[in-house]
Amino acid sequence: VQAAPQQVAEDKFVFDLPDYENINHVVVFMLGTIPFPEGMGGSVYFCYPDPSGLAVWQLLGFVTNEKPSAIFKISGLKSGKGSQHPFGAMNLPQTPTVAQIGISVELLESLAQQTPVANAAVSSVDSFTEFTQKMLDNFYNFASSFAVTQAQMTPNPSEAFIPANVVLKW
Repeated sequence: VQAAPQQVAEDKFVFDLPDYENINHVVVFMLGTIPFPEGMGGSVYFCYPDPSGLAVWQLLGFVTNEKPSAIFKISGLKSGKGSQHPFGAMNLPQTPTVAQIGISVELLESLAQQTPVANAAVSSVDSFTEFTQKMLDNFYNFASSFAVTQAQMTPNPSEAFIPANVVLKW
């Protein structure tokens, strides 16, 4: 947990992510000690150094007093294109050596109009539903690996055969 950001402007903060190549998800949350000012929230950006040495900033989403935490998937973003960001004129190194998470305090109206990078959002399906779906997919794949055609079946009164399409329909 990094609770001490580097303040780069009155309304902009950055957190360093030293081992960003091995990070899949980032959780951004408010500690609950200092809320955003009324009508304000924080845009969350991800920045990584591209091979040419430039800083690539991508909008992940936002946090507000009403939505004080969010999980963002950053593993697929490390090869994407940058987007407009408010950190261009800040006192940040132009050739960063580590990735950064940037928080820009902005009006709630402007947060609602921003479009985050498409693959940054984490599934909104609850974890039990996601687990159940993956478990049943795994079960179907496992059961299908034993499939035989009718010509390959040998009569055996002690075995019951269930057509694969029945499991798939279920």
